[in-house]
Amino acid sequence: MIKLYGVPMSRAFRSLWALEEIGVEYEHVPVNFLTDAKKPEYLKINPNGRIPALVDGGLTLFESMAINLYLAKKYDGGLQPKSLEDEARAVQWSFWAMTELEPHLLKLLMNRVLLPEDQRDASEAEAGAAALQAPLRVLDRALADRSFLLGESFSIADLNVASVLSWAKFVGLDLSSHARAKTWFEACLGRPAAARARQPKS
Repeated sequence: MIKLYGVPMSRAFRSLWALEEIGVEYEHVPVNFLTDAKKPEYLKINPNGRIPALVDGGLTLFESMAINLYLAKKYDGGLQPKSLEDEARAVQWSFWAMTELEPHLLKLLMNRVLLPEDQRDASEAEAGAAALQAPLRVLDRALADRSFLLGESFSIADLNVASVLSWAKFVGLDLSSHARAKTWFEACLGRPAAARARQPKS
């Protein structure tokens, strides 16, 4: 039985979504990043004290993108790219989401949602929103002649990027000036598996 450690309101959402898309049986083990991730029993699974973590038989993995790329390749479920070239593009987009989107989204999340109000810095939030415009233009252009990042079918590339961008819904990021990216994002987040991942089975 696959075990996925984490909670949906975290980076673990990405891997819960992948598991739901694939349709493989798994056990969800709720581990809260604030209260549980530094406990000795969890540090044996992920010594970084972060979530998510995956245990699949004898394999233990941490880092959400590594988990998702592994799940797609091993179990497919329609997520795995069909060519070596598209597999490379899926890796490219996954790394891109972590380097070009997530740091700025995290700045927004901290200064608009997570920090106590008296510790929030509006200028930092605005800087994060401004910095996101360039990668959002890249994403918008990539979708100029296709419905999804690798073509006309939803894949692990879309799931990984959309799951990072899902923080936009919590921080009030307006995507309307990037119409193709907005349409794509809504199609990805509207998938039934994404909804199930927010309330995963135990």
